[in-house]
Amino acid sequence: MEEPDPDSAAPPPGLRSLLLPRELLCSRKGQLLLAESVLSFIIFICYIVSLAASFMTAPLLEFLLALFLFFAYAFKFNEKFKGLYWPLTDFLRCVTAAVIYFAISIAAVSKYNDGASKAAGVFGFIATIVYAIDFYITFNDLVTFLKQGSSDSPEGRKSEDEDSDSDSD
Repeated sequence: MEEPDPDSAAPPPGLRSLLLPRELLCSRKGQLLLAESVLSFIIFICYIVSLAASFMTAPLLEFLLALFLFFAYAFKFNEKFKGLYWPLTDFLRCVTAAVIYFAISIAAVSKYNDGASKAAGVFGFIATIVYAIDFYITFNDLVTFLKQGSSDSPEGRKSEDEDSDSDSD
């Protein structure tokens, strides 16, 4: 009998391209985006079955945005589309999501008495913490980027000033 080839058990290259990259799933950013997606979906489901169904739009939008960014980072769209500064977009998304989740969680817990609203509020507070951690990490990336940009700009300004022919008093 012939021994099976260990390489034959691996999926074909065509199917392998559909799998998410392992480095994103193991990275902190990938885990945060996955946690944000899962929490937003759970909160969305809780709001659908609760008396506070009017709050279901925010978790749905945050779920879709987190899922979009997860797949954008997974398929390296951030490297292909350089015109959009991805960390700034991600930072603004995280800040607004944390504020919105905090506000609607307080309203859901304090105003509604059914269990689904209370569960959505508790998961909303957890999502607020996850989004806050994400925007803190993204903020540190933004600060690093801005420090690199400000150290290069004085040299560029000197050359522009030297080449200028304008008469200024």
